[in-house]
Amino acid sequence: MTINIPTHFVDQYTSNLANLLEIKGGKLRPYVTVSSHVGEGAVAVDQEGPLEMLEVIGRGGPMPRMDAATDRRWVYPVDYELSQRVDTFDLLRTILPDPQSRQVQRAARSAARKTDEVIFGKFFDVAKTGRSGEVNEVFDDTNHRVDAALGAAADTGLNVDKIIRARRILLQNNVDLEQEQAVMAIHPYQEEDLLRQTQIINTDYLVANGGAPILKDGRVSRIAGIDIITSMLVPTDANYRLNPMWVPSGMHLGVWSDLKVKVSERADISGTPYQVYSQLTIGATRIEPGRVIKIECQEA
Repeated sequence: MTINIPTHFVDQYTSNLANLLEIKGGKLRPYVTVSSHVGEGAVAVDQEGPLEMLEVIGRGGPMPRMDAATDRRWVYPVDYELSQRVDTFDLLRTILPDPQSRQVQRAARSAARKTDEVIFGKFFDVAKTGRSGEVNEVFDDTNHRVDAALGAAADTGLNVDKIIRARRILLQNNVDLEQEQAVMAIHPYQEEDLLRQTQIINTDYLVANGGAPILKDGRVSRIAGIDIITSMLVPTDANYRLNPMWVPSGMHLGVWSDLKVKVSERADISGTPYQVYSQLTIGATRIEPGRVIKIECQEA
């Protein structure tokens, strides 16, 4: 019976970790498409352009042919790892069954944060397209960007005008917001901007928000039908905070290996401590132009 104890500890640790990740998972993962992949690179989606029906002119004439434009979006994996050590197996035994143990908490937070970092890093990055991923698609700053000065005389922070404009750009790109829920990620700086605006804190504006509360437990949760996520990981460039607004079909998370955990004895280290090793292999990409919008915001 004694020889099987390590297996019980590993199973318990993995179960606790999975439960914790489900509760405290990354903020962005529920709002992107997710698929499992293998290989050095993978196709996130095969794309076909729209087709337009043609009017029939006359009878008995030749049948016109129309082929949709095709493309292919690629995603590439990156490996991540976390190694934690516990001095003795007795200590490991007392820690692992506790779902609030420091080792479990750290691994869960690390995996969740890394997943969000990977997704955030690909909102406005070059996307790989073409038959073999040989074509670079840069983000369209001309048509899919909301300028930092919108709604003011100069560059300014986040305001309701910028959110409404980004929503309009999504709609102009044939994004059906009745079928997909749009999401926007903001930094605490932008939440502070919004909390100073009358349209956010005055309940008279609830009608414009479909009757839904804009504030939930003091946090900005939804504006103009757009779900709001607050995160410290929202990216920046040299001048502005770059807040993304997107729909799930606009971003993809590729999972080569979801979080795995291994507990093993390190006989090569003095004291033979036990190592709690976590591993994750994921990648992300923007899927389609017009389904991700960049909103520039000045920060004081």
